[in-house]
Amino acid sequence: MTFKEFNFKDTLNQAISDAGFTEPSPVQKESIPIILAGHDMIGQAQTGTGKTAAFGLPIINMMDGESGVETLVIVPTRELAMQVSDELYRFGKTAGLKTATVYGGTAYNKQIERINQANIIVATPGRLQDLLKSKKIKLNPKFVVLDEADEMLDMGFLDEIKNIFTYLPKDRQTLMFSATMPKQIKALAEQILNNPKSVTITKSERTNTDITQKFYVVSEYERDDALLRLIDYKNPSKCIIFCRMKKEVDRLSSYMTSQGFKVASLHGDMEQKQREHTIRAFKQGLVEIFIATDVAARGLDVNDVSHVFNYHIPFDSESYVHRIGRTGRAGNKGEAITLVSPNELRTIKRIEKDVGTTMISKVIPTRQEVQTKKDSDLLDKIAQAKITPSAVDMVKTLQHDLDIVTIAHLLASIVQQEIDVKGKDTIGLNQDEIKKLIERAKNQKGDGRRNSRNRGRGRNNRSRRDSRRGDRRGRRDNRNRDRN
Repeated sequence: MTFKEFNFKDTLNQAISDAGFTEPSPVQKESIPIILAGHDMIGQAQTGTGKTAAFGLPIINMMDGESGVETLVIVPTRELAMQVSDELYRFGKTAGLKTATVYGGTAYNKQIERINQANIIVATPGRLQDLLKSKKIKLNPKFVVLDEADEMLDMGFLDEIKNIFTYLPKDRQTLMFSATMPKQIKALAEQILNNPKSVTITKSERTNTDITQKFYVVSEYERDDALLRLIDYKNPSKCIIFCRMKKEVDRLSSYMTSQGFKVASLHGDMEQKQREHTIRAFKQGLVEIFIATDVAARGLDVNDVSHVFNYHIPFDSESYVHRIGRTGRAGNKGEAITLVSPNELRTIKRIEKDVGTTMISKVIPTRQEVQTKKDSDLLDKIAQAKITPSAVDMVKTLQHDLDIVTIAHLLASIVQQEIDVKGKDTIGLNQDEIKKLIERAKNQKGDGRRNSRNRGRGRNNRSRRDSRRGDRRGRRDNRNRDRN
């Protein structure tokens, strides 16, 4: 099936072609005919499945572009608001449609001015409610989309959403998208939707088969070393590292910058202009590593992320799904890597069961394994390199004083210094140790007191003590953590 089979307007078909779209994704294939037929709809789908186009394309096709704000899209975060707005602008620009993005942290007057000129508004709940309650704006949209509804529930926006809908016209087409359907979201759907049709991407379809998922078992004190070793070994073209807390993002960003990496970071305490600049730099490839809290998992839309690293395992299964969904997008292959302590193995198994997926247990490569790979990659690079005129001139100059073999040895020595692998020889647990821990986790009964008496025994005494310390810190962090 192609997009042409939907019989969109010529201007929209042109925008779809310009965007490089050819075949609709499953959620697009099922949603677009329902929306074009004028039905309200509930769509259950993860980010990265193409749901912005699933609702954006049919809505834009039905807009006339002459009656002010025709479409309102409500999203949970500023990052997602910018992403969705950019995509809708790309689809609507050939038809002359204008978009406005509405979120906190920017001046009211500028946003109101843009709203007055716009056909499509993409807004976060807090700022939108403020503008409506203060009567600074009045909206009469034909189409209303509630995107990432479960995330809005998690962030405490349910009351704001209910209040916003009291300001909207009853005669409208309303669409709701959510990765999960908790009871509160189902109740909200009954309140704001009119005889909705449903589109559900099943659990097996929600789990992206283009993403290889792996986990590595390390002690708490080894996390930094393990992360650097894996980045050295995997050599990602563009990657995101997810942390649980803002202070962890700041510390890890400073550390990795000191190790010579080009790093950008994102969390909730950053000024809006700084956040926008950071995301733009990552998209444009000016930085190779992006370190973020979960605030970025929902809204960051970059198609060429090759790897996602979970510095710590996320607190819940849905966060895991959204994190790893930043890679393996738009038909590309991706790899999701999670670092866990020995005591977190049961959490791995729980997430596997919840998400309906399998994570592969792997061992951190040794220093020699990484060095061998780097040497091999370098030899391939040299063999495939093109000889430039300036390089020929350089060798001719050197030959006045040195023979060709010595020149080759000297140049190779300089290049070799650039790829020397640092750090200790081995990091983390080996497969036998991991297998024993997994079996112990499976057999553990009750509250784990019986198992905990034996944790200090054996050759992994030190690593297990470190893990317990780290887990105690993790529990304190869990109680005090910021949702951003």
